[in-house]
Amino acid sequence: MGKPESPVGMVEIAGRSGQKHRGFLEAGLLLLLLLVTGALVTLGLLYADSREIKPSKDNVETCTTPGCVMAAARILQNMDPSMEPCNDFYQYACGGWLRRHVIPETNSRYSVFDILRDELEIILKAVLENSTTKDRPAVQKAKMLYRSCMNESEIEKRDSQPLLNILEVVGGWPVAMDKWNKSVGPQWELEQQLAVMNAQFNRRVLIDLFIWNDDQNSSRHIIYIDQPTLGMPSREYYFKEGNNQKVREAYLQFMVSVAMMLRADLNLPENSGLVQEDMAQVLELETQLANATVPQEERHDVTALYHRMDLEQLQNSFGLKGFNWTLFIQSVLSSVKIDLLPNEEVVVYGIPYLQNLEGIIDVYSPRTMQNYLIWRLVLDRISSLSQRFKEARASYRKALYGTTVEEVRWRECVSYVNSNMESAVGSLYVKEAFSGDSKDVVKELIDKVRAVFVDTLDELSWMDESSKKKAQEKAMNIREQIGYPDYILEEGNKHLDEEYSNLNFSEHLYFENGLQNLKAGAQRSLKKLREKVDQNLWIIGAAVVNAFYSPNRNQIVFPAGILQPPFFSKEQPQALNFGGIGMVIGHEITHGFDDNGRNFDKNGNMLDWWSNFSAQHFREQSECMVYQYGNYSWDLADDQNVNGFSTLGENIADNGGVRQAYKAYLKWVAEGGKDQQLPGLELTYQQLFFINYAQVWCGSYRPEFAIQSIKTDVHSPLKYRVLGSLQNLGAFADAFHCANGSPMHPTVRCRVW
Repeated sequence: MGKPESPVGMVEIAGRSGQKHRGFLEAGLLLLLLLVTGALVTLGLLYADSREIKPSKDNVETCTTPGCVMAAARILQNMDPSMEPCNDFYQYACGGWLRRHVIPETNSRYSVFDILRDELEIILKAVLENSTTKDRPAVQKAKMLYRSCMNESEIEKRDSQPLLNILEVVGGWPVAMDKWNKSVGPQWELEQQLAVMNAQFNRRVLIDLFIWNDDQNSSRHIIYIDQPTLGMPSREYYFKEGNNQKVREAYLQFMVSVAMMLRADLNLPENSGLVQEDMAQVLELETQLANATVPQEERHDVTALYHRMDLEQLQNSFGLKGFNWTLFIQSVLSSVKIDLLPNEEVVVYGIPYLQNLEGIIDVYSPRTMQNYLIWRLVLDRISSLSQRFKEARASYRKALYGTTVEEVRWRECVSYVNSNMESAVGSLYVKEAFSGDSKDVVKELIDKVRAVFVDTLDELSWMDESSKKKAQEKAMNIREQIGYPDYILEEGNKHLDEEYSNLNFSEHLYFENGLQNLKAGAQRSLKKLREKVDQNLWIIGAAVVNAFYSPNRNQIVFPAGILQPPFFSKEQPQALNFGGIGMVIGHEITHGFDDNGRNFDKNGNMLDWWSNFSAQHFREQSECMVYQYGNYSWDLADDQNVNGFSTLGENIADNGGVRQAYKAYLKWVAEGGKDQQLPGLELTYQQLFFINYAQVWCGSYRPEFAIQSIKTDVHSPLKYRVLGSLQNLGAFADAFHCANGSPMHPTVRCRVW
């Protein structure tokens, strides 16, 4: 899809406020902590012998509070001090973590982020299962949705019936019907069918139509038309050989299996030859569509994607063999009672795709088209069905992700409810696990890192003064959202309940509850067309371990879920906070100036504020990083190289983020900040900063998922996020005394910001 429903995320990235009352248990814990501290000091002595790194010269007392002891234990456990930091800093910082963690059978990747999410989900499980009569309506509905998801006996009993019921409503699935060509085919209209999929089921298939902020006028919304997503995660799966062929074969078999199961449930003849033929046609059609799409790395320049036109121009430019654009768009908008204006404008992002679609759209019969559209709906709904349907996709998931076991049910349900009712679930999480005064501390960190970004503009010889002034204005205009929106905790504020007023869930109807969520999500988005942009709207929920930048809003967001160790704690040394959440803050600020964010001004409008001199030099500086990261060969992904183009924005943000956070830490110290010494760690504060930065990214992948993520993820693999950014930072080599020419002190370095 062209515009994401959420803005630029940090990756994949939970807090617990301690009790204030001291009792017998806490006294015992303090005794235990003292014992642990002693053990850590012993470990530290052994560690210091193995690594010839000079201890901190700061004459400060060792911190033995619970927060410090836990931070020290975490850092020591995660490290591999037998490694030389100047040769492979990722292995040095994360070797212990990698040795101690085996990827669970349910996971395709396992990382510090994933562990934090697992812990956050445990908190959510407890609050969602805690029934009380005092809950407000929004929370009651979230708990009802969770119970319906957990009601496996009812889901098994109903089996395929809920799916069969909706297939009738959407014109049937020809492969699982008799005589579709005669009964439904003659009245079938592509425009109406696509509109139903979009407005009722939030499935934007074949043509991606959605409402979003107008790139050129961030105060209003506009209709966008773009190339669609596909059934498989990446276009390459459709036509490349090797592992892609295995995934493709498993995908086709999955389609065939589901169709055969539904035919059996409808007491239709097996007719396996027809099913195989029908589904092979569907895969052929989708392969053509995949070929028609433009690879993501060629879609980075939003200024080249953006083409605004009226409906007449749209119809004349992309006739698609008689496709009626006005009928399609009006049919979608009618679901929210919006009429197209005579002079309605749309923004077309996917011009090359629509040009290619012209040669595909009338080659395939209505039967194949309908088979494909309904397959995409069925594919999306498999998770809501009985166990046998999930078993039908097991081979496909194994080929795609390398996983052999489905996620445990409660985790699946917690994740689903949090994704669909993020404000209601966020209110429960914040009350249970988030300390409200963290907001002020994080706000101070944001101000410190932003000030450093502005100060370091003077270091950039590639940028002229007029562009620096505009960059400074934009940085100072970035708005922040921290923790959660206040209204979700305000009992007297009805906004939270109004968000979900149209939802009426039943404990016995999980499938239908899911359909309500799809329709509500689609309609919430479509209604925005005639609404002014709400600049205070939260673009993500509170119970999320991630952070975001929105170019259309020039806004950074740090949900409550990420404001916890190792990223942030008021109880850990500031070196760790700057190396953790400080780096995340710098990362998100820098997104405002990466290869995409730089196209938007301080108000979130797509406007070229760069001089020709600065724009040309930005491209040259960026090319250095494209080349650097493009030369990293990843053994887990069949030795494929990282895509330096598609990861450029994230790489620029990683490099800028760690540089700004480090400078902000040094500035804090220079202004009189006194940091704490951790027990058992004979490391300087600067070294601690870099170790915590690296340990945020500790993680491992299954080969199947590595092959997928190197195609689809806009982030570099975890280890290259660490190595790439620190190889470019002279201060890192200074902190660890890396000789010039060593792997972590290369002779050529890249810098954009």
